[in-house]
Amino acid sequence: MAMNDVLTLSDRLDAIESRMMFQDDTIETLNRTITEQWLKIDALTQQIASLSERLQDAEAPATSEPPPHY
Repeated sequence: MAMNDVLTLSDRLDAIESRMMFQDDTIETLNRTITEQWLKIDALTQQIASLSERLQDAEAPATSEPPPHY
């Protein structure tokens, strides 16, 4: 193997390692972002459920008795 071939292989290996480190960093960033989004989605889902219950309670008739002024 010629010295030029060794340098070319070394350069290619360096480029692959650099790309792999960049991809690892990108994957970690995406993972953190997805985790944060799921936490927000869970919180919003709980908030919607709570508001839905409150709305149903507000729409339900309180009692069948007439108000005291009758």
